[in-house]
Amino acid sequence: MINISPFRQAVIWGVVALGLLLALPNLSYTRVERHNDAVAALETGTPVTERLLSDAAGWPGFLPSGLVNLGLDLRGGAHLLGEVLVGDVHESRMDSYWPEVRNALRDARSEVGTVRRMDGPADELRVRVGRPENIARAVDIVQELARPVVTLTGAGASDIDVTADNGEVVLTLTEAGRRETDERTMRQSLEIIRRRVDEVGTREPTIQRQGRDRILIQVPGIGSAEELKAIIGTTAQLTFHPVVNRASNGSQAPGAGNVILPSIDEEGVFYILERTPVVTGEELTDAQPSFDQNGRPAVNFRFNPSGARVFGDYTAANIGSPFAIVLDDEVISAPVIQSHIPGGSGIITGNFTIEESTNLAVLLRAGALPAEIVFLEERTIGPELGQDSIDAGKIACLVAFAAVLVFMGLSYGLFGLFANVALIVNVGLIFGLLSLIGATLTLPGIAGIVLTIGMAVDANVLVFERIREELKTARGPARAIELGYEKALSAILDANITTFITAVILFVMGSGPVKGFAVTLSIGILTSVFTAIYATRAMIVLWFARRRPKTIEV
Repeated sequence: MINISPFRQAVIWGVVALGLLLALPNLSYTRVERHNDAVAALETGTPVTERLLSDAAGWPGFLPSGLVNLGLDLRGGAHLLGEVLVGDVHESRMDSYWPEVRNALRDARSEVGTVRRMDGPADELRVRVGRPENIARAVDIVQELARPVVTLTGAGASDIDVTADNGEVVLTLTEAGRRETDERTMRQSLEIIRRRVDEVGTREPTIQRQGRDRILIQVPGIGSAEELKAIIGTTAQLTFHPVVNRASNGSQAPGAGNVILPSIDEEGVFYILERTPVVTGEELTDAQPSFDQNGRPAVNFRFNPSGARVFGDYTAANIGSPFAIVLDDEVISAPVIQSHIPGGSGIITGNFTIEESTNLAVLLRAGALPAEIVFLEERTIGPELGQDSIDAGKIACLVAFAAVLVFMGLSYGLFGLFANVALIVNVGLIFGLLSLIGATLTLPGIAGIVLTIGMAVDANVLVFERIREELKTARGPARAIELGYEKALSAILDANITTFITAVILFVMGSGPVKGFAVTLSIGILTSVFTAIYATRAMIVLWFARRRPKTIEV
């Protein structure tokens, strides 16, 4: 006899009810979206307004409020493909070695003599020693600063190569050191871009690495590609340098180990600075927009403990000396150190607007991009185009839905009606699961749902055809239904498991649109199997228990 225990019945209908409840907010998408935005704004301390309170009250708090996030092709937004100039980091990497090399050689001054940095190619650090006859000893001392590179391709190699050339010690990055630097640069760039985009509060951005040195950035809901570039396109490299001198033109030779940079506030004024900074923006832990003592927009900053210690020691030892604050190779200001600055906090002043100081604080708080990004491709997708895609997807789903419902009803009668109800539940469960995991629905994702609708009844067709076969053996209807489900189960699992494996491979190996298709397809397979094996059977069992028919027609 066919039978499902009351406990299993309760579990099945409980799962169905929970899935449909999770999918419910998507029927009032705009209303729930405004509710979620208002609640998030109130939690972050945004000033309370009538509209904010109205939006927050626009959806009952006891109901789920998770939504299926709409992707770039459905909501509209900005698409950028950027190339990270990883080669630029090699120069800064060489600069970062100079303090260590200088201190190591100064400790051995009795052997190597005086130490002076020389000009050279950007990816080299050249240091002249006062006693060229002991250049081999200087090379050995500097070689001790090399660090091992622990990677699959560079295990056991060191990061720098140290050689002698006409009385100069020459440092260059090894091939393993370059690969490690490039890989770290890409990881840092991805993380910093993600933090900057998250600071703006956009929904479900797609930030992925493509190839060796490219990054794909897709942000739904943002106004234009130019707006997105303004958020992530600035490197925001903040550094603090000792001032060597002032200059009236940028063509003046700064001298070995120095750079000449223009002033933002003072037109025609340039500053000659030591190339190696005392502290950098990497040591920043916080940056907030504020106002200076004259009421002008400014940015407060705070260093981490190591940065605060270096900053404090330098200011204590250089009272009365100018100190340049440099942002992206421009001197924001060059104040004179008036006193020791402990605690690692300070303020950046300049000719900022309130908006500029706020954006600068966001950029500094998110961190500096380690290298410049050149945008190779940019697109702005308008919301109208996204709405057209949604409308086309709705039509495709409705046509597929109607065709399947009519076919099942005509082919299997009452049992086809049970399958149709299960199909409607199936679509609801798909959206419920997508809402629960916070997945992003794209146009290929809609294609996955349409495909799922077509495939969803396959399991029911297998079961119903098997029941037909069992009825021909003159078995009773109860036994025929039971055997139909038992004997069709292996074929159902076989077909769906192989399709699910394919979907997983698509998700792992694919990117962007392919992943969106794979997600909806895999979720659709799970819900289809559940509704076919459990939900449809539960409906048939309930009907059979009430009617107790002597014969059935499938």
